[in-house]
Amino acid sequence: MKITDIRVRTVQGDEKLKGVASITIDDCFVVHDLRIIQGNEQLFVAMPSRRTKDGEFKDIAHPIRPEVRNEISSLVLNAYNEELAKAL
Repeated sequence: MKITDIRVRTVQGDEKLKGVASITIDDCFVVHDLRIIQGNEQLFVAMPSRRTKDGEFKDIAHPIRPEVRNEISSLVLNAYNEELAKAL
């Protein structure tokens, strides 16, 4: 699996939500609405999710293996930082 495209939109005026990303996998599958969130200690990438009737959030799409999640997170956060640098 290879991430072949990443698009990031920064979000202004929200305390925790810093950006929203879409990734393309192998030039043939797109995942929208990955959220870039400011956590207590650092930024992290949250997978697309929906709220259940009891108020919990359940991922709609997510990596099964931790190393894939780490790779996606790293690439998305790098793309986010590049977008911030362009804005300066």
